[in-house]
Amino acid sequence: MRIPDDWPATEDRARAVQDELRGQVVLDETGPPPGTGHVTGVDVAYDDDRDLVAAAAVVLDAATLEVVAEATAVGRISFPYVPGLLAFREIPAVLAALGDLSCPPGLVVCDGYGLAHPRRFGLAAHLGVLTGLPAIGVAKKPFTFTHDEPAAPRGSTSPLLAGAEEVGRALRTRDGVKPVFVSVGHRVSLDNACAHTLALTPAHRLPETTRRADALCRRALKEATGADEYAV
Repeated sequence: MRIPDDWPATEDRARAVQDELRGQVVLDETGPPPGTGHVTGVDVAYDDDRDLVAAAAVVLDAATLEVVAEATAVGRISFPYVPGLLAFREIPAVLAALGDLSCPPGLVVCDGYGLAHPRRFGLAAHLGVLTGLPAIGVAKKPFTFTHDEPAAPRGSTSPLLAGAEEVGRALRTRDGVKPVFVSVGHRVSLDNACAHTLALTPAHRLPETTRRADALCRRALKEATGADEYAV
């Protein structure tokens, strides 16, 4: 994995890059219909003591949820941990994994945020702009935003709010189980992002894309270092 020569090295430069790229997010496309083509999960795992990050990209057939292709990349951590700037730690490794896939990724599903980000430019938006791919974020927590609890049945939603602005949705993917938090990244509508998330959660709270990519990046880091377990 190679870190680009012009990759930001300071918080000020990283925020400037976010400001430069945020205006390129495309919000007026619906995106691919759920259950068609490919859908790719990306995720990362870290070994901060060894200054290593591992990324995984797992392509599923959107209709069957069977694995079509997968790739990993391991390299040096490209940016320090700064809340709101996590994409700068993850994107070089994720781009390397995506670049090693043997087929087009289609829709990309990130374990994180898109517009549901303090600067409205989370990982899914950043990755979508850099690659041109449709992308969404499906997060486990609401970050700094507020929401009402969705109704108990699967498929129920409530707005994820920054004041009066809807930046995403809390989505119930299993009856009575705590929701996930869906936001637009690039070239996908929020309605369609939620529909994709439901299509990717036939049996579990988290999308199959996230579950597969999580397991693969942990395994890649373990193989690279010989350690037993890593956080993502």
